[in-house]
Amino acid sequence: MLQKRSPCKINLLLNVLQRREDGFHALETVMLPIPLYDIITFVKEEKEGIRLSIEGAKLSNGPDNLIFQAASAFYKQTRLRAALSIQLYKKTPMEAGLGGGSSNAGTTLRALNNMYDSPLDQLILRKIAATLGSDVPFFLQDNPALASGRGESIKPLPPFQALKGKGLLLVKPGFGVATAWAYQHLKRFPSQLNGQTGQGQKLVQALSKPSLEEAAPLFFNSLEGPVLEKYPILKLYQSTLRTMGAEVTLMSGSGSTTFAIFPSKVAADRASKQFVTNLGNANWLQVLEL
Repeated sequence: MLQKRSPCKINLLLNVLQRREDGFHALETVMLPIPLYDIITFVKEEKEGIRLSIEGAKLSNGPDNLIFQAASAFYKQTRLRAALSIQLYKKTPMEAGLGGGSSNAGTTLRALNNMYDSPLDQLILRKIAATLGSDVPFFLQDNPALASGRGESIKPLPPFQALKGKGLLLVKPGFGVATAWAYQHLKRFPSQLNGQTGQGQKLVQALSKPSLEEAAPLFFNSLEGPVLEKYPILKLYQSTLRTMGAEVTLMSGSGSTTFAIFPSKVAADRASKQFVTNLGNANWLQVLEL
C-alpha cells in the first residue's frame, strides 16, 4: 500500500499570449504549490483491472476520471500487469482553478512509478502527463515553477522569498467556472488575449526578494477579463479582501477561487472571520501558511 498527498496550486500569474495552430493558447504562468491536499491510496491487487473509489465528491470512477486515465497510461507505457485499487479522499473543491484534478493525475503517475521501482524516466513521465492535461506536468515535482507552451513546459524554481511566512486565504463561491468557457470568451478581451511575453520572469525575479512590495503589482490573470465580467461578485471579494489588509488578491486559474495574500496567517485568519461576517458563510474558505 502507498498513500500520497495530492496538493493544489495557485497561479500567481496567468498571461495568455496568443492562440496556437493546434487550437490551444500559448501562455506563461507562474504556479505555486500550496499545502491543501487530497489523499490518494494505492494498493496492488491480485485481481486484474483498475478499481477507483472516491469519497468526498461526486465524481466518475471510470475511464473519464483523470486518476483512472493516469493509471491506465502508466500501465500501457510500462506493459506491466494492471491490478490495482485506488481510493481518493477528495478534500479540495472542483472547478475552482486550484488544479485538483491535474494534481490527482500527476500524483498518480509519481506514485505508480515509485511503487514499481521507477520503470519510467522523468522525460517519459512528463510526456504522459502532458497528454492528460496542461497542468499535470507541474505536479510531477514539488517546487514553484514558471510554465510556458500551453502550460506543460515546466521550469522548477526555488521557494519565493517574498512569500515566506505569508498567510493565504482562499475563497470559492458556490459556483465553479469551466476552463473551456473562460478561454472561449477571452476573445472579447483582446488586450488580455494577446499578452506581452516576459511578465512571468519579471514576477519571478521580484518574488526572489525579501519584500512583496515590488512583486505585488505584477500578479496578473488574463482570464479575469471574462470571468469577473460574468461574475462581478468576484470583484467584490477582491476589493473587500484588500480593505481587510490583503497585499495581493487575484483569481487563480480560470476560477472561481479568489486568493488573497496577507502579511501573516494570523492576519489571514482574522480576515477570514471578518469576510464571513460581512458577506455571509455561503462560500468555501481556507486559510493556509505559505
